[in-house]
Amino acid sequence: MFSQIAAVTSINLRSIPQRWGMSLATILSIALVVGVLLGFLAMANGFRATVNGTGSESIAVLLRSGSQAELNSGFGRDTVRLIETAPGISRDADGAAILSAELYVITDATKRSTGNDASLSLRGVDEMAPRLRENFQMVEGRMFAEGSNEIIVGEGVIREFSGFNLGETIRMGPNEWRVVGVFSTGGSVFDSEIWADVGTVQNLYNRGASYQSIRVRLDGENGLSELQAYAENEPRLDLDVTTEKEFFAQSAGGLSNLIMYLGWPLAIIMAVGALAGAWNAMYASVDSRVREIATLRTLGFSGFAAFVGTLVESLMLAFIGGLVGALITYFVFDGVSASTMGGSFTQVVFSFAVTIQSVISGVILALVVGLFGGFFPALRASRVPLLEVHG
Repeated sequence: MFSQIAAVTSINLRSIPQRWGMSLATILSIALVVGVLLGFLAMANGFRATVNGTGSESIAVLLRSGSQAELNSGFGRDTVRLIETAPGISRDADGAAILSAELYVITDATKRSTGNDASLSLRGVDEMAPRLRENFQMVEGRMFAEGSNEIIVGEGVIREFSGFNLGETIRMGPNEWRVVGVFSTGGSVFDSEIWADVGTVQNLYNRGASYQSIRVRLDGENGLSELQAYAENEPRLDLDVTTEKEFFAQSAGGLSNLIMYLGWPLAIIMAVGALAGAWNAMYASVDSRVREIATLRTLGFSGFAAFVGTLVESLMLAFIGGLVGALITYFVFDGVSASTMGGSFTQVVFSFAVTIQSVISGVILALVVGLFGGFFPALRASRVPLLEVHG
């Protein structure tokens, strides 16, 4: 039985070039299905990696209670003073809390790729902010001066938006800003932000002495629980305290899941079309070899051998299509820079990431198409009557 299956399978595979038109159409249709799926997965993987790579377990983010994003939060200087004396926070050599009270506003910028306006994050910070971002480094230029209209921009902003090169002056809203530095945080969400002096941002955007978030460095393993207990028991405070890691993970989950939930149904719908193509190709393959199959049956080959040989042919075409789709997607999309809306309706710059897990998912989908596309033609091949050899 195994030798019969091997012989029939070998004959089928060697005859593929004789039907190269139908075979190529099947391969390309399956490659397209896999390419679409992997494109969506690469987008979701890249966005999730960027956001999940942002934040630290040793940094806490404090927002007004019930706020799920910085834009929805808000509090005054009195709240900041209370946190400065809170337990659970690391302190520098002078005894000052390692803390950054920040203001987060939305501004417009022009995308390089389309020339259209898009939203960007302008974050008001002080000199303590870089110490509360892992992997922060100035790539070019210098830090902004306190009280000035100077800004520093993340590397992702320069990649995706025009007008932010070092030394340029750019108008955002009614105000003009001068770019004096470029920073990097190793590809995290912060690379998609613009930073300026918090006092200047408060004045220019009429925010008074308000802030929207506080970041603190936690003091040891019990720092988070101590700070949470303090915030909960202090009646003058109305804040939620989470680790920075958890904060960004919650922000990423919804959008990355949405991308995947769009990608899989679209790929499955397209797979139905590819299934029809594979079905037609395999029926044509069987029809072109009816006499050959009947001759093999006359020589004693079983119908099961004809079934398996035809099914393997279909799976082989599907496998090739899956690999072609994966390779094209990898070379076209992997590492490509893009931007999409983040949790605060601003652009988050990230890179597409085609992972091994995504490729495996795509090839499995291709093989499923090949399995269903070849099953009934293979069944027909197994039932070719012996009389067909004389037809």
